[in-house]
Amino acid sequence: MRREQFQELLAQKVVILDGATGTQMQQRGMPKGVCPEKWAVDNREILRQAQKEYRQAGSDAVYTFSFGANRIKLAEYGLGDEVVQLNRQLAKICREAVGVDGLVVGDLSSTGRFVKPFGDLAFEEAVQVFKEQVAGLLLGGVDFFVIETMIDIQEARAALLAVKESCDLPVCVSMSFQEDGRTLTGTDPITAVITLQSLGADAVGCNCSTGPEAMLQVIAAMADYAKVPLLAKPNAGMPRLIEGETVFDMAAPDFGSFVTKFYDLGIGLLGGCCGTTPNYIAEIKKKLPPQKPKLGPKEAYSAVTSARQTVFVGKKEPLAIVGERINPTGKKKLQEELRVGKMLEVRRFAQEQTANEAVILDVNVGMPGIDEQATMVKVVELLATVNEAPLCIDSSSPEVIEAALRIYPGRALLNSISAEKVKLEKMLPIAAKYGAMFVLLPLDDQGVPERAQERFRLIEEIFGAAAPMGYQKEDIVVDGLVMTVSSSQEAALETLKVIDWCSNTFGMGTILGLSNVSFGLPERGWLNSAFLAMAAGRGLTMAIANPGTELLMNLKMAADVLMAKDRHSQKYISYFTAKKQENIGLPVATKETPTLTVLEEIFQAVLKGNKEIVGDLIKTALSEGKAAPEIVDGYLIPAITEVGSLYDRKEYFLPQLIQSAETMKQAFEIVEPLLVGESKEKPVEKAAIVLATVKGDVHDIGKNIVGLMLKNYGFRLYDLGKDVAAADIIRKVKETKAQIVGLSALMTTTMVEMKEVIDLAKQEGLNCKFMIGGAVVSPEYATEIGADGYAADAYAAVKLAQELAG
Repeated sequence: MRREQFQELLAQKVVILDGATGTQMQQRGMPKGVCPEKWAVDNREILRQAQKEYRQAGSDAVYTFSFGANRIKLAEYGLGDEVVQLNRQLAKICREAVGVDGLVVGDLSSTGRFVKPFGDLAFEEAVQVFKEQVAGLLLGGVDFFVIETMIDIQEARAALLAVKESCDLPVCVSMSFQEDGRTLTGTDPITAVITLQSLGADAVGCNCSTGPEAMLQVIAAMADYAKVPLLAKPNAGMPRLIEGETVFDMAAPDFGSFVTKFYDLGIGLLGGCCGTTPNYIAEIKKKLPPQKPKLGPKEAYSAVTSARQTVFVGKKEPLAIVGERINPTGKKKLQEELRVGKMLEVRRFAQEQTANEAVILDVNVGMPGIDEQATMVKVVELLATVNEAPLCIDSSSPEVIEAALRIYPGRALLNSISAEKVKLEKMLPIAAKYGAMFVLLPLDDQGVPERAQERFRLIEEIFGAAAPMGYQKEDIVVDGLVMTVSSSQEAALETLKVIDWCSNTFGMGTILGLSNVSFGLPERGWLNSAFLAMAAGRGLTMAIANPGTELLMNLKMAADVLMAKDRHSQKYISYFTAKKQENIGLPVATKETPTLTVLEEIFQAVLKGNKEIVGDLIKTALSEGKAAPEIVDGYLIPAITEVGSLYDRKEYFLPQLIQSAETMKQAFEIVEPLLVGESKEKPVEKAAIVLATVKGDVHDIGKNIVGLMLKNYGFRLYDLGKDVAAADIIRKVKETKAQIVGLSALMTTTMVEMKEVIDLAKQEGLNCKFMIGGAVVSPEYATEIGADGYAADAYAAVKLAQELAG
C-alpha cells in the first residue's frame, strides 16, 4: 500500500483494527512460558482462525502476531537467529486469514530495553534490530506497519526510522500512557504526536494501559496538534481476577458506547487491546458511522520538543529566548572540558539558562582540536536526560547536524540553512528527514545582502526549496541577520524591516542573535535590550541571547505583557516577585553563587544525577576527615529521598530518577566498605527483598528500576530476573529469610501467576509480605489476590517496602 493510498483510505472512513490476539492464543491452547510467535507459527491454523474471526467481525486491518518477534526478545527463547523467518511466516499467516481484501499490518513493539540516552541499548543497534524484523514482515507481504505499546519515545523513534529507511510503506506509531497522562519516560501526548509526525509517522496514537474513557483524554489532547490521522486501541476496562482467571471489567456493549466519542474527536484508526475479542470489534463496526467526521480547520502552530516538553513559538506566544551559552567561543573553561570529554560546564550552562527563563537551548561545540560530531552527540545525549528544554542544534557541518538530529529524542530546531548552494543541497534534506524546524538565513554564496528587499528574495527562494519536502511556513523561523551598527548605522533598520515583513506580510516566524548589533560599542547591554524591544514590536518571535542578562530579560517580560502575549501578566508578576527587585528595569549587580561545602556538593550531585563528579567528591570528603556514616545518612540518603519526592510530584521523570539512582549507587559503592568500621553503633540491617517477574512474563524494565532504587535505600535485594516460577521464588524466600517479595507482570496473561506465588507462600506457612506492580495490575487487583500492597512506580515501591518492613 502506497502512502497516498493509505491517506485516501483514511480520508474516506475510519479504519477498524483488530483486538487482542495473545489472550486468544492462550484460550486456544498456547501454554505458558513458550515463545508466543514460535508457537503460533507451529500452530498456524489456530492463529489463522483467530485472525479470520477478527476480519469477519469487521476489522479492515489485522495485526501480524509479531509483537515480540525482534532479535532481543526472541533471543530469550534461543531464537535470535530466526527473526526474518518467523516474521515472514507470521505475515503470511495473517494474509491467509484476511484474504486479498483485508489489510495486513506489520506489528512491531518494544525490545524490552531502554534506548540511549535513557538506557543502555545503543540507538543504532535498536534501529538495526527493528530493521531485521521489518525485513521479515516485508517478505511476508504486509500492507503497512504499526509500532505499538511504546513507553519510550526514543525506542519509538528508532523503530520509526527503521521502517522508513527500509521501505515506503505507511507506518503508524502508538504510545502507551500511564494514569498521569505520560509515558514511563515522561512524554506527554502533545509532545508525542508532534515529535512522531514530524519524523514521518503516517498516524500517531495510543494503545493499551487504559480503558476507552481514559484514552479519550489522550486522543483529545493530541487532536488539536495532530497533522496526521489518530489511532486508538483501548483495553476492555481494567483487569480483575475472578475464579483464577483474568477478566476485564468492561463488556463489549459498554466498550462500543465510546465509539461515537472517538469518532467525534476525528479518530482515523480504531480497535481494541487487552481483553477485547471479535465481539468488541463487532460493536465498533456496529456503532461507527460509515463516513469520516467533518472537522473544522486546525490552527497552524510552530513547536519544538524535547522528550518531555513542547515549546510553542509564534505571534501569539511569548517571545522565546534561546539560551546561547553552550558555545565554546570565548569560554576557556568550556573549551578545556570539551577537549577532555567533560560535561560539567555544559550542565551548568543548561541549568543556569533554564532557571533564567530560556525555553530552548542552543548547542554549539565547534572548536579546533576536538571531534565535533562525537562531542555534539555526547552533549545532546546528556542534555536529553538532565534538561527538559528543547534543543537548537547549531553547526555548519551537515555530518554533525545529522548525527545530532538522529539521536535527539524530540523535534529540534536546526541552526541554520541558507541559500548557499552547498547548505541548501545538503542541510535541507537532512532537516526534512528528521522533521526538524530550521532557522532560515537570508544569505547566499555572495554573502549577506545589505538591503531588506534582497533578503526577502532569498527567504522566498529557500522556502520554495523547502515546501516540496513537506515544510510549511510555521516550520521555519527567519534570522533577520543583524549586523553591527558600529560599522553600518543603517544595519539595524534593515533587519527590523525583515522582521516586520516576515511577521506581518509573508507570515513566517523570526529569530535574532541580539549581541551582533552592539559589537564594538560600549555598554552593549543597553543597545541589545533596546533592539530587542524594537524587534518585539515588529513581531519578533525568538531571540538567541544570554538569559542571565537581567536588563534584557526584564524588557522581554515587559514586552510580552504589552504585546498581549502574557495572559493576565502572570509570568511578569511571578518573574518579578521572585526577583524581589526594588528598581525594576535597571541593571543590578550579579549575585555571586554561594560556595557549597563538599558534602553539599555531594547532595547536589545525587540530586542532579551527576555521575561525572560524585566519585571525586566522595573521595575529597573522606580525605577531609568526613565519616562515611555522616556522608550516607546526612547527604546521600536525603538526596535520593528528595529525588523520590520530585518524582512523586512529577517534577522529575524516569530519566532523571535513573540518573540520580545510578549516581547514588556509584557514591555508595565507595563508602559502603567503610560504614561498618566507622559506625559507633551496631548497623541496622535493612529488610531482605526477593524481586521477580512472574512465570511466563519476559518484561523486566520496570522491575530493574525498582531494584536499583531499593538497593539505593539499603535494602538487601535478591533479583531473580524474569519468567520465574512460583516454586523458585518461594525457595529463594526461604533461603534468604526475606521479609518482602516484589512481583512484577506486564501481561494480562501472566498477572494470574502472582496469585500462584502468594497462595504457595501461604501453603508453605511463610509470613513474608507481598507487593506487586506492573502496567496491567492495580490496587484493587492487589487486594483480590491477597497481596499486601501495590506500587505504581519505583519510588512508590520504595515507600511501600519501607512501610511493609516497619
